[in-house]
Amino acid sequence: MAYNRSITIGEHGFVRFVDKMGDDAAIVQAARVSYGAGTKSVREDAHLINHLLRNGHTSPFEMVQLKLHISCPIFEARQMVRHRTASWNEVSGRYSVMEDKFWGPAAADLRAQSFKDKQSTEGSVEQAEEASNTIATCNKEAYASYMKLLDLGVGREQARAVLPLSLYTQFYWRVDGNNLMKYLKLRDDHHAQHEIRETAKAIRLIATDLFPRMMEAYEENVGGAAILTKTQLQAVEAMLIQDHPSSWGVDKAMTHKMLHWNKQLSASVFNDLSQKLYGSAYGS
Repeated sequence: MAYNRSITIGEHGFVRFVDKMGDDAAIVQAARVSYGAGTKSVREDAHLINHLLRNGHTSPFEMVQLKLHISCPIFEARQMVRHRTASWNEVSGRYSVMEDKFWGPAAADLRAQSFKDKQSTEGSVEQAEEASNTIATCNKEAYASYMKLLDLGVGREQARAVLPLSLYTQFYWRVDGNNLMKYLKLRDDHHAQHEIRETAKAIRLIATDLFPRMMEAYEENVGGAAILTKTQLQAVEAMLIQDHPSSWGVDKAMTHKMLHWNKQLSASVFNDLSQKLYGSAYGS
């Protein structure tokens, strides 16, 4: 059966699958170019994909592509278009009469401006009902003005100027696997605006259906991972080895704890952790 998943977001938003190129095997094939198809067992392929992403070998992930049809408010689309490595084709207000579809949040969905972060929101709005009604009124009046301008003979390319960022737009979005993961890292994150994160979550679900090994590696090495600065790394090192910055020897309890984790991680992953913390593999 052909894959045709579509995910609805709010009243007017959606993310719909259109097409794809390649699959997890294509990533493996590109990485093992010297071996033709290169596919071994599913387990070995999953291990290779994870290894590639963990070590920053991202070009094989550009061998797969995903094309989606997306509907979202203009203010959200303008955040997505910042990811310039994706191909983009959007509905044009010069050629088409824009639909009467607007982002209009319920009172409970409105968030107050954060005083800690200039670009974030937090908590609730005290006069949320009035605020919600104000947005709805603005949307209604803006669209009425737009239609009046059209009736007065103003061209579509100029009449659209009165439409707000809350208007819904639609576009086709095509992106390769490497840049898809970069997009998800930024937009499917707790720091991202809630509205765009909902779209990112839908995109991630579709990507997981189509590229399960790649997305498993993404969750392990990118989505659920964090990068430490040099200073942060030094702090972690100091916490682990206390007065002995050149060795693993802390005390018996700490050594036991690290060996316990060694059993939970593969040898390569554990040695990679050791290399990041101490500049050498465990025991060397």
